[in-house]
Amino acid sequence: MSRSARRRHARSREPRGHWRLLALTLTVVFAALLFEGWTVHEVDAAKSRLPCTRPAPKAVDESGPVLRRISGDDVESSAMPARTVALTFDGGPDPVWTPRLLDLLRRHHAHATFFLFGAQAARHPELVRRILDEGHEIGSNTYTGADLGSSSRVRTAMELTLTQKTLAGTAGIRTDLLRMPLTTQVDTLCGAEWSAARRAAANGYVLVAADRPDRDPKYGMVRQFSQTDLAYAETKDLLGNPHADRFTTVTDALGMPSADTRVSTAERWQGRALIWTTTAGHAFTHAMIWVLLVLGVLGVLRLVMLTVFARAHVRRLTRFRPGAPWLREVDAPVTVLVPAYNEEAGIESTVRSLLASTHPYPEVIVIDDGSTDRTADLATWIDDPRVRVIRQPNSGKAAALNTGLAHASYDIVVMVDADTVFEPDALYRLVQPLAHPAVGAVSGNTKVGNRRGLLGRWQHLEYVFGFNLDRRMFEVLECMPTVPGAIGAFRRDALLGVGGVSEDTLAEDTDLTMALWRAGWRVVYEESAVAWTEVPTSLRQLWRQRYRWCYGTIQAMWKHRGALLEVGTAGRFARRGLTYLTLFQVVLPLIAPVVDLFALYGTLFTDPVRSVGVWLAFLTVQLLCAGYALRLDREKLRALWSMPFQLFVYRQLMYLVVIQSVFALLGGTRLKWHRMQRSGTAATEQLRQPVAARELSSR
Repeated sequence: MSRSARRRHARSREPRGHWRLLALTLTVVFAALLFEGWTVHEVDAAKSRLPCTRPAPKAVDESGPVLRRISGDDVESSAMPARTVALTFDGGPDPVWTPRLLDLLRRHHAHATFFLFGAQAARHPELVRRILDEGHEIGSNTYTGADLGSSSRVRTAMELTLTQKTLAGTAGIRTDLLRMPLTTQVDTLCGAEWSAARRAAANGYVLVAADRPDRDPKYGMVRQFSQTDLAYAETKDLLGNPHADRFTTVTDALGMPSADTRVSTAERWQGRALIWTTTAGHAFTHAMIWVLLVLGVLGVLRLVMLTVFARAHVRRLTRFRPGAPWLREVDAPVTVLVPAYNEEAGIESTVRSLLASTHPYPEVIVIDDGSTDRTADLATWIDDPRVRVIRQPNSGKAAALNTGLAHASYDIVVMVDADTVFEPDALYRLVQPLAHPAVGAVSGNTKVGNRRGLLGRWQHLEYVFGFNLDRRMFEVLECMPTVPGAIGAFRRDALLGVGGVSEDTLAEDTDLTMALWRAGWRVVYEESAVAWTEVPTSLRQLWRQRYRWCYGTIQAMWKHRGALLEVGTAGRFARRGLTYLTLFQVVLPLIAPVVDLFALYGTLFTDPVRSVGVWLAFLTVQLLCAGYALRLDREKLRALWSMPFQLFVYRQLMYLVVIQSVFALLGGTRLKWHRMQRSGTAATEQLRQPVAARELSSR
């Protein structure tokens, strides 16, 4: 990156508005899910009625089924006239049985009162309008069918108010009739139900109970039905009863004014807004069920693919090993480029580990990119003829690598980060796959040096289970997207053929790798070439590092999108590698916060045992795959204990990094270059684990 480009990066501001948009989106989604869960799934809990602690008042027990006024425990009630039946249907509207009941009533020239659930009315507004258009009456059965006797005053108010708003939005009416859920005859208005009934009456409702089902219609009756096949059959029988002359609504039978009154335009729009919200929430939850299913299948498929292809990679390891009958041993001199900017904490360990390599001819070029500390001096003081130090004004990592490439003496070039410590045989093993003439670059095996803390353990798992297991799969599929800057070997003519290291993106290693594929070169993974790197030790540093990686990777993917239409090696790489990156490293993280909210919704409102069971099953599969990855890398399995905690903190951070990166790119923001503070702990960890390293290198 040139100095002018760095100044542009430094002047630009990171996007802020998208965080407000994300917070608003998640808030709206959470509110919609909360409302959907309360109105749909919480109903089951609300339908369990508490036993009566005291009987209904005597005045109620002896009253008619229609309670018109309530004063204390005194009521003014009405009963149906002789040979008059008020047909009433609870619940619904039901998309199956409500139309059939309406057809049945029309054939018999009868009318009825439909006590509707507000939640159902919001989903089937056309049925609400049909009920009114055909001369029937509508009453409230509350919004969700909750037991008002066991509901709080706040919930009771919401049950009644939301139903009225829904009726206003669907049909432009409000109703004065109420049938309390889970009640039948007036004697069921006992205990807590009676208290709730008095509160509803105080708000102007006329409460409608029912007569006993075995009452003779010749005495007049209020008949209560649900909306089922049995109710349909019983209604059909009742309509043919010779003891009844008239089948009508509750208010018509009693000569009362209509219970359905028109509402204002403002109330209608409020109701429509509620219906739209309900419809959107319902559609969203159903869509998310399919999204979760698809993502779950993709997630499991990805884990299976990683494991299967890792096993395939192990079986084909001998193809590029020294001594293979069709490949020569690579012992040619190697130029190692070490770009460094303010890396005094680790530069000496990095250079000395390279000089201690078992490869016979290493040339180490340290390119000091305008450091303000002692980086260049420490590299110079090593005083080894195999080490050259080049000083240049601060221009960025890509420019530093190109400077080193221009001074490279040999045809094989290895690029190394200045915080990386090589195993003694890493350099030798890294260059062996270059014996194959089609291979233009080789990725080494990067391990986390400072893995002591929880954050270090999480990154250690990510490197082994994520990065390195991915690289095994990428090599088998021939679509390796990145040779990491920490450890990678290249043919010098391949690098020069693609114009060196590009400054177009902040992920210069990914950009370079993709360019090599498009130029027709193959890129492979050498898992036995081990280097130890230092990872961030704070969430702030980790955020900055991953933000730059992700931002640059998406830049590189966009830059090389044209490879999707190409043929041969380039097209194969793009259609496999870019598709994989797009799906699992961009699209999935973008929708992951909403998916997590929906998973929480499932735990709270649907089946918590099933939701937790699915989560535990997926975690188990991840642990098994991670254990296999650790075993392949000769790492201890005890690091797995931290993996469940990683899903709650670390994963969320990585998702937010992707969201930030995508919004930054869409907004045209130029990302600032962030440098991590080094402590030089990679060398310490490398020396602390000589046994594991020797076991790996001996494979």
